[in-house]
Amino acid sequence: MANDDLALLTGAAHDAGQIALRHLNAGPKVWDKPDGQGPVTDADLEIDRMLQGALCTARPDYGWLSEESRDTPDRLGRARVFIVDPIDGTRAFAQGQQGFAHALAVVEHGQPIAAVIHLPVPDLTYHALRGHGAFLNGSPIRTTDRHAVTGARVLATRSQLAAEHWQGGAPLMTPHFRPSLAWRMALVAEGQFDAMLSLRPTWHWDIVAGALLIAEAGGKVSDGAGQDLLFNTKAPVSDGIIAAGAVMHDALLDLRIPPQSA
Repeated sequence: MANDDLALLTGAAHDAGQIALRHLNAGPKVWDKPDGQGPVTDADLEIDRMLQGALCTARPDYGWLSEESRDTPDRLGRARVFIVDPIDGTRAFAQGQQGFAHALAVVEHGQPIAAVIHLPVPDLTYHALRGHGAFLNGSPIRTTDRHAVTGARVLATRSQLAAEHWQGGAPLMTPHFRPSLAWRMALVAEGQFDAMLSLRPTWHWDIVAGALLIAEAGGKVSDGAGQDLLFNTKAPVSDGIIAAGAVMHDALLDLRIPPQSA
């Protein structure tokens, strides 16, 4: 069944990409969501409707959680749940940039078992199936095996590397940025970067697909305090995230000032 779920997610992600490209080339309508939740476009909503219709019709017994859908407690009683971000990197998408992604996952009893992250430009599809590895366009991928934090290439904003978050001051890592959080995690799974981190609350739809990719690529993912991630919780948010190769993850965690004392 998990193999069938992966095929279903992959097809839906590519269909989402076709909708996104149609709007990207035409200039999407964009407005701000309430309470400072960021921008949304008509493409986000069209893709959300398509995904919910396609996925939930194919799996009517699965729950549903999406950034662009009204959340209901029904999903909490389902063994399996779709968790999706119709467009991750909406701000970049609305500005006509190409660094956006569609992130889709199936979660079973709180853990991802199938995941796809698709970037229609430049046509990259990452996928993972629990226990079967992680892949980019069909080729296996692995996280880096870097040990030293100093000099590591990390996907994070400079504010996340501020001295107050780290024992002994700011770590000497090189920060980089990509507009999509899911893509950042995929790039770590691919070994293009050594780590990614965010010490702020992080929505599950942004990170669940990437969490499976990194785990299946030999890496390790936790919240900002080092605790294991559990998805499809009542409040679908993680207390930050640290994602890297297994050794690098633990090295970063050793340097992290625990949140309660930060």
